[in-house]
Amino acid sequence: PISLDVTVESQAQAATEAALARFGRIDVLLNNAGYALLGALEECCMQELEAQFRTNVFGLFAVTQAVLPAMRQQGAGHIINLSSMAGFKGWPGSSAYSASKFAVEGLTESLAAEVAPFGIHVTMLEPGYFRTDLLSDASLCLAARELAAYDTVTGQMRRQIAGVSGHQPGDPAKLVRAVRQIVDSPHPPLRLALGSDAMEVAEHKLSAWQHELNQWRALSTSTDFD
Repeated sequence: PISLDVTVESQAQAATEAALARFGRIDVLLNNAGYALLGALEECCMQELEAQFRTNVFGLFAVTQAVLPAMRQQGAGHIINLSSMAGFKGWPGSSAYSASKFAVEGLTESLAAEVAPFGIHVTMLEPGYFRTDLLSDASLCLAARELAAYDTVTGQMRRQIAGVSGHQPGDPAKLVRAVRQIVDSPHPPLRLALGSDAMEVAEHKLSAWQHELNQWRALSTSTDFD
């Protein structure tokens, strides 16, 4: 194992060089480092927001940029980015975390098109609730400021976290097996929802989005030049 703080660009480069020196190539990059900052946007200070993006977004940028030259030269590779259902649908009280994961989704879609000519696959994973340490005290970050006006939204969420952690329906071991399956696939998906809760959220949003598109179709298409 190699120590790697993804927020330090030089460490990302050093870890990549060490892996290449040891194995001669890098076949799979799994960008998994991240944490959740929970709180209403108004409750989050700029330092908290910047730290959230420094790990979840810019850390992913740094490691991916370090690995891409080797994958491009070898003409193969698979980059897997951990998004979240919060990267597909925004939730009250997770505006900062959702914003960081929405950024990961936009990057992943664009990157997939950029590197496809080099034989590199890119996949984003969109897990629901899995029984990991994400919601534990060791990982979860709550906005330092609490505003009474948001008690029924973020206050309720804060109170529920303790009951959710350790009881999530998703099995991490099964997630790992799913990742191994897409790595072994010659045609892996661009995005993969993981967990029955993730599937339910995705299907509901897609249905609601299609309904809204149809409802406002005339106005949407009315803005073209005559």
